[in-house]
Amino acid sequence: MNFTLLIMGMAFITILIKAIFFILGDRLVFPAWLNLALSFVPVTVLTAIITPMILSPHGKDLELNLRNPQLLASLIAVLICLISRRQLLIIAVGLLSFFFFQWYFSV
Repeated sequence: MNFTLLIMGMAFITILIKAIFFILGDRLVFPAWLNLALSFVPVTVLTAIITPMILSPHGKDLELNLRNPQLLASLIAVLICLISRRQLLIIAVGLLSFFFFQWYFSV
């Protein structure tokens, strides 16, 4: 099958699905339970993307040890989140601790 045609078809279907919600606007009302369920989608998708990178950074086996800089930095970020609940602080401390552990284990 022609890949260009396949990609154009997928793009058309994606645009059509998204356009339906914009065209219908406020006339399309979801039940409360569906709105609640949809509110969890971004968190779920981010968790599904980030968790494998933390637990298996090299893409093979789980690396649940103290020489995994991603795991250590994420645990520190979770701790800072529980203490402060400040997003910028969590990001800064998580990145700094990741770079520190990556440097420390490479020396």
